Amino acid sequence: MASVLVVEDDQFVRSALIRHLTEAAHTVRSVGTALEALREVAHHRFDVVILDLGLPDLDGAEALKMLRGITDVPVIIATARDDETEIVRLLNDGADDYLTKPFSVEHLSARMAAVLRRSQAAGAEPLSRVLRVGGLAIDPLRRQAELDGAVLDLTRREFDLLAFLAGRPGVVVARRELLAEVWQQAYGDDQTIDVHLSWLRRKLGETAASPRYLHTLRGVGVKLEPPR
Repeated sequence: MASVLVVEDDQFVRSALIRHLTEAAHTVRSVGTALEALREVAHHRFDVVILDLGLPDLDGAEALKMLRGITDVPVIIATARDDETEIVRLLNDGADDYLTKPFSVEHLSARMAAVLRRSQAAGAEPLSRVLRVGGLAIDPLRRQAELDGAVLDLTRREFDLLAFLAGRPGVVVARRELLAEVWQQAYGDDQTIDVHLSWLRRKLGETAASPRYLHTLRGVGVKLEPPR
């Protein structure tokens, strides 16, 4: 079973989540503020974090960014906000999934199971060989990427995107395939891909206007190939 951190300041909701997760045989720790959550994640290993947005000391969206700075643990956002623009922003900022309050414990269980399956699959399926494209070297087992010998500081999603493209050098990969294989989503907003490609380009020292490795073919897809 999973080790879960519940970040929720509403004592009633918090107690209900703890009870349900404990009954499902998960190990649960809980806190009521963003700073406590950061402290917990820094000192304990969790399989998933359930993060409320309406925290008393720091907005949950900011807490998510801070969490992503120190850990790749899957994060499920629990929010009463249902604005699509904000949801897309949260997913772009590193959330793995979200639930709009109120939600049932069955719904939470299903979302947790899906996130944990994706997380476990990502850890179980890396290729054994180092992928090399020009000056790029991507090691799926160590989850480390280097450019001209310098280690790249990549988020979990940035690494997954780079590794997926590096496994198909020179091949134009459709956005729908990227969503399915990297994001594990049958559908989604192209903005999600664009944001991550922009971040990845910045770390590779290039831009969309002056690409070196990452090339976008408008209306078709994306390919990774060595500089010419």
